[in-house]
Amino acid sequence: MAERTDRIPLIVDVDTGIDDSVALLYLLARDDADVVAVLSTAGNVPTAQVAANNLAWLELCGRTDVEVAVGADGPLSTPLRTTEDTHGPQGVGYAVLPEPRLRPSERSAAEAWVALTRERPGELVGLVTGPLTNLALAIRLDPELPHRLRGLVVMGGAFDYPGNTTPVAEWNISVDPEAAAEVFAAFSDVPHERSPIVCGLNLTERIILTPEHVRRFAELAGSTPTESISADDRPGTRSTASNRVVRHVSDAVRFYFEFHRDHAQGFIAHLHDPFAAAVALDSTIARYRSATVDVETDGRITRGQTVADWHGLWGRSSNAQIAWETDEKAFLDDLITRLAGLARRIERQS
Repeated sequence: MAERTDRIPLIVDVDTGIDDSVALLYLLARDDADVVAVLSTAGNVPTAQVAANNLAWLELCGRTDVEVAVGADGPLSTPLRTTEDTHGPQGVGYAVLPEPRLRPSERSAAEAWVALTRERPGELVGLVTGPLTNLALAIRLDPELPHRLRGLVVMGGAFDYPGNTTPVAEWNISVDPEAAAEVFAAFSDVPHERSPIVCGLNLTERIILTPEHVRRFAELAGSTPTESISADDRPGTRSTASNRVVRHVSDAVRFYFEFHRDHAQGFIAHLHDPFAAAVALDSTIARYRSATVDVETDGRITRGQTVADWHGLWGRSSNAQIAWETDEKAFLDDLITRLAGLARRIERQS
């Protein structure tokens, strides 16, 4: 996967669970990523825990220069549902991150969205890997915000594909369907070339991490002993890796492996969010289909479903590019290589 020569300035809005954590580390590992701010939204765990996770990962990687802002405590109009069963009590599986010393920004995540895009109109790419609550609130504050973004990448939805929260709904959209509907509507009149890119389950569930990937990651990072995660291990087994980044990542994804196994998906992990992060930096790694996307907010059994009009039947302009195909192996190889480089660098600096 080729490196860009220019750095992409990013606003990253996350509900930091396990795959969000890997996505954040991946961005910090890439020289072409300029992470301007990390915004915290309620989703996998409550907002305060999301912010603590973001601060801890950034401090671990020596990136105390990145603003972390706290977003809304829950969805626009419904109670918050979290998913500690999927991501662990703190959202990072079995990992126990150091207590962060830094505190979050004084401005809210919505205020940060507005202020940053006003300061740098046409420059920033937004990446949202959690519910769209913060962005929806920001657009309510400033409806012109979509026109100031260079681009937007969203991990969410499922297109011609089953959901993972209900039979038709993906988690991020299901948590706050009203926010998602508002965001897609707000981007309906931006130029086509800047339509949001949406990475849904139809593609991200093909990004499959295995214990062998973790072993290779640790080996490339120079960590000892050999990092071995097995389905036969006692649940909750902790890593003894000499490299602290490897140790924390291994402990996090072990929980994810166990969750997927317990839900009859195999001893694997779907890495939804890291793939969306890669697309935000280089959209050419995927192929897309244009569609008009809307979100069901009222259906008794279809609430949270992302509906794509592929053929203009609604008579409305296309407002999204749906990621449809990619080279999964190439992406995973790139992910492992870059994470290993980050882990080596952090260990040298400690």
